[in-house]
Amino acid sequence: MADLYLKALTAERRSLWAECRLKGLPKDTPQRLRIVEIDALLAAHKAKQEGAKAKS
Repeated sequence: MADLYLKALTAERRSLWAECRLKGLPKDTPQRLRIVEIDALLAAHKAKQEGAKAKS
């Protein structure tokens, strides 16, 4: 089954990253800060998935 949460986060990250590259936004903008936040959410989600697989 597809992981819709993972897909949504990845799509949002790609969109924000494209916007930042196009506009040349510096690191302290809300878009770049959201990318950092999404990276942390993705890492936590993947760790949670790995933990669930290890228990199985």
